Amino acid sequence: MVESFGGTNLHVGDIVVIAAYFIFVLVVGLWTTFILILMAFVFLPVYISSGIFTMPQYLQYRFGGIRIQVYLAMLTQLMYIFTKISADIYSGAIFIEQSLNWDIYSAITLLLSVAAVFTIAGGLTAVIWTDFIQTIIMLVGAFVLMVISFQEVGGFNAMVEKYPQAIPNSTLHGNDTCGIPRSDYMNLFRDASSGDLPWPGILGLNINSLWYWCSDQLMVQRALAGRTYTHGKAGILLCGYLKLLPVFLLVFPGMIARILFTETVGCADPDICMEVCGSSTGCSNIAYPTLVLNLLPAGARGMMIAVMLAALMSSLTSIFNSSSTIFAMDMWTHIRKKASEFEILVVGRLFVIVLVVISLLWIPVIKASQGSQLFVYIQEISSFLQPPLCAVFVLGLFWHRLNEKGAFSALIVGFVTGIIRFAVQYSYQSPPCGSDEPDPTPAIVKNFNYLYFSIFLCALSTIVAVVVTLLTDPVDDKCIQRLTWSTRHSKEPRVNIDDWLAGRTDGKQDAQINGSQENNELKDMKAKKDPTEKTEVDTDSPKEKEADVEKNQTVETPAKPSIPRRAFNWICGIDDANKNQLSEHQIEVQDMLSIEENPCLQKLTAFLAALLAVCAAFVIGFFA
Repeated sequence: MVESFGGTNLHVGDIVVIAAYFIFVLVVGLWTTFILILMAFVFLPVYISSGIFTMPQYLQYRFGGIRIQVYLAMLTQLMYIFTKISADIYSGAIFIEQSLNWDIYSAITLLLSVAAVFTIAGGLTAVIWTDFIQTIIMLVGAFVLMVISFQEVGGFNAMVEKYPQAIPNSTLHGNDTCGIPRSDYMNLFRDASSGDLPWPGILGLNINSLWYWCSDQLMVQRALAGRTYTHGKAGILLCGYLKLLPVFLLVFPGMIARILFTETVGCADPDICMEVCGSSTGCSNIAYPTLVLNLLPAGARGMMIAVMLAALMSSLTSIFNSSSTIFAMDMWTHIRKKASEFEILVVGRLFVIVLVVISLLWIPVIKASQGSQLFVYIQEISSFLQPPLCAVFVLGLFWHRLNEKGAFSALIVGFVTGIIRFAVQYSYQSPPCGSDEPDPTPAIVKNFNYLYFSIFLCALSTIVAVVVTLLTDPVDDKCIQRLTWSTRHSKEPRVNIDDWLAGRTDGKQDAQINGSQENNELKDMKAKKDPTEKTEVDTDSPKEKEADVEKNQTVETPAKPSIPRRAFNWICGIDDANKNQLSEHQIEVQDMLSIEENPCLQKLTAFLAALLAVCAAFVIGFFA
């Protein structure tokens, strides 16, 4: 059903879906598991059917032009530096500092050296395999540490009773209230006047989560790496089940750490905190390392330290890999339009060095951030930069009418607004708790929580996108086939939006559409690869066949590269001896673009998703 509004075509069904989605997020989308279910069943099939490799590439397919693609690529690099790379480096350095008593910058140097070499030499394949192995070991170690922690504190009920009494001596014998645990420490939904996580701000937290889990290259690339849509969806659901565990494996042990080590983990005096962890704003970041170092036996302690450090480095390598991919595919190809695949690969790997240098320069800001809580710091930066992207991705996925002008206007307005808040907030530093110094931070920043700002920024970006889109010309529906939720199963040819805008609609279509020349070539290649598949009748004589075979063997025999060349190719992950395998990878593209599923597996994943939603709802309700 289509209605006319202001001379434009509005798809009522899509608008209803958008409204239903936002109501869903507002009412029950209070847990990452629900966001992951959305990723598996809503976002992923569109990404797969569109044939994209990166998120900036999806926006380029969806809206045309290059400015949105380049903008997202540049903004993604900034977000990775501010929220992921620098935060991971800092958290890993804290762990090394606590466990080995190293200087924090020596620990950072070690982390970066290993992570950079690992990324340049291994690539995404190495990242996935190490993540798989480390996840299993970390889960086992975290379960053991959780059990030991509860034994030390006297059980769950004892933890609940003792936590309010975990007050450091500096507070007990002082005149201030610094270091006193919150009264609502066992509730997910904090009071609306809460300074860190007020319950209405949960919607803002979900906006950040929606971008992170459903549109961030770092997360989406793992699902896109799946052999089929079902594989990718199953992996996401497994991640959803794992996301139920942190409250038990991390949050409760963190509370126990404050009970058992009140004077260090729960320190409130700036001088004491500086001596304990090198931060005057608090030492909550050392809670988990303190448990590992003090509660686990020697052998298990060493294994857990090694695995956690490896996991931190693996996280860094994942970010480096994603960043280098985005830079090489979405930025360098516009700088060097005729760059070879080899050049793109090398440039992407070398870009890691640039990321490392910039991230190092940002670490002092994290160290001095308010509250010294990495989670709060990451959510603050996310709330300033991610909501406009979330609005554009959601609208672009569901609303056919959204065009490039509307999307780009929303991104620019949202970015400028977010950067202003970002600059103002980090231009001032609040004094430590208990200090007599006045807080120079403007009242509008102190009283307007960053999660509320995330909601405001998302709403502002949505309004700008809708208004500008309705005031400008729409694009033809032929340009968005398999790029939106309602067209994900479409078999119609997709016209390149830039060709359509230029008036070239004579069949110039992208390589990911049914009936295209490229797709037909892939089918021919697959037929040649599979001898059991029926092909055209072969009328050549045996002698002619033998001559053709000898000719092909003569042509396809590659020259053996030199030893230095082979060493360089090995470091960069290039296998010259298997160049002919590229055709096999191209053949796999045809299967990777399909979102058709086996009916039995489809029902199984639907059941697992429903069970996951029930489990998440129970956890939320129990600790609400």
